[in-house]
Amino acid sequence: MAGFKLTYGTMFNPPEALHKGFDKAVATLKQNFGKEYGMFIDGKDVFADEKFDDRSPVNTNWILARMQKGNENHSRMAIEAAQKAFPAWSHTSWKRRVQLVRKASALIEKRIFELGAAMALEVGKNRMESLGDVQETADLMYWSAQMMEENHGFIKPMGKDPLAGYDATNISALRPYGVWLVISPFNFPFALTGGPVGAALVAGNTVVIKPASDTAWIVRLFIECLRDAGFPPGVINFVTGPGSTVGQALVDSPHVDGVTFTGSYDVGMKIHRDFANRSYVRPTILELGGKNPAIVSRNANLEDAATGIYRSAFGLQGQKCSAASRVLVEEPVYDELLAKLKSKVDALAIGDPTEHSTYIGPVINKGAYNEFKTYTEEINQAGGQFLTGGHVKSGGMYDQGYYCEPTLVTDLPFEHRLWKHEMFLPIATIGKVKNLDEAMSIANDVNYGLTAGFYGSPKETAWFFDNIQAGVTYANRPQGATTGAWPGFQPFGGWKGSGASGKNGGGYYYVQLYMHEQIQTLIKLAPKSPAKKKAVKKVVKKKVAKTAPVKKAKSRK
Repeated sequence: MAGFKLTYGTMFNPPEALHKGFDKAVATLKQNFGKEYGMFIDGKDVFADEKFDDRSPVNTNWILARMQKGNENHSRMAIEAAQKAFPAWSHTSWKRRVQLVRKASALIEKRIFELGAAMALEVGKNRMESLGDVQETADLMYWSAQMMEENHGFIKPMGKDPLAGYDATNISALRPYGVWLVISPFNFPFALTGGPVGAALVAGNTVVIKPASDTAWIVRLFIECLRDAGFPPGVINFVTGPGSTVGQALVDSPHVDGVTFTGSYDVGMKIHRDFANRSYVRPTILELGGKNPAIVSRNANLEDAATGIYRSAFGLQGQKCSAASRVLVEEPVYDELLAKLKSKVDALAIGDPTEHSTYIGPVINKGAYNEFKTYTEEINQAGGQFLTGGHVKSGGMYDQGYYCEPTLVTDLPFEHRLWKHEMFLPIATIGKVKNLDEAMSIANDVNYGLTAGFYGSPKETAWFFDNIQAGVTYANRPQGATTGAWPGFQPFGGWKGSGASGKNGGGYYYVQLYMHEQIQTLIKLAPKSPAKKKAVKKVVKKKVAKTAPVKKAKSRK
């Protein structure tokens, strides 16, 4: 749409055309619920003997799609197809690979309303978060293509060895690893599939994709964008089924050359250890969650702080690794900030995320719904107070889905485990601190280091950036205290237990993670300079003249 660029920072005031396109797509999708989708292996749809129904958390009576319950054999088939395709794909020119990734990105943008509507129905994101996830995917893939192009395929000349009589040519070339496995989560099933896949593909790897079972449908729709862009058979492979079987077979395979996993700390660390037990080290790119603080100074703009905090705490029902799950407020402004927060959160509409007015949809599944009840009971038993929420929703439409109230908790002792444990739900704890040094100490005292936010004066902001231990940091941002990263603007990745690579997706250094460096050295005899060549010719001529046989004079008769 002319004049409007959709990002997580701009999504709060979209043009009306965006809503019209979304509403039309929802109506169309609802007429086609229950369609069966195959896995995608070696360029073909593959169907398993067993199926599973992909139901919506909005209304569990809605069967969105029938998906395949794959097994270990399907994992092997996908890996074999990727292996077979790798030699040709890795030797396809980087310019052609960039062209195909850009074509897939353009198809994603063209289908944004259909994909966004499917996202809202399957994940439970509100409409703008859903459309944002789709657009972010296209932008992540565009960015990897741009990085490949700007760096000329990452083929660069190095220095020449100072070898007398020889000419040395040294080239640094980044080359693909082989078969790359992408295991994506439910919360950003498009962006956290498409971002890694786009980087792996432009780098020259072939890919095997395993989505979360809760969001298999939307990832299949992503696969169709890649398929329709014209990637060769075997370059892209997609399998669905239980993580304990299909996923584990992929992770255990000795033929997987690298993996990108986004999900829980425990599962990610297991993958890291499993890969370390191979015959040699293979790259693992892990994004493992966060326990993200928002610090509010006594000098903060409290209106901006309250807006940024609720948006980051309760966007996607708190099911973001970047969610603002801890709020640390200096004592002089504590009560005033709480009043503002309560007013804003109480006004949030909870319901069907495809509706225009809805801000908070359902949590992803029954397990998350039950965990919410467990956590709120634990908080209650520990003496925590609920400034807002604390209950699941019931009655009417709420009985058909998994709806939880946005919950702000006060008076929970800092020693309580939930100050450090990632709940991944619409629950945020708020604590009062004497000063910013105390706030920073609490903020950094966790295993995670993904995102962090701050509200305060310019001098305090510089101090915050210098001391916080996190990979993505924001200051004085009403669009989101700890959320809202966008490729090319805020590359996304974490420190400590939040990430394994130290490089952020959508940034300058990410696509290189999908390649390893080869140095190519060629030595030749040094060519002679023009002056030397002339002198040599003179010497040769003299030598020839001296050694040439003397012609006898012709006799005259």
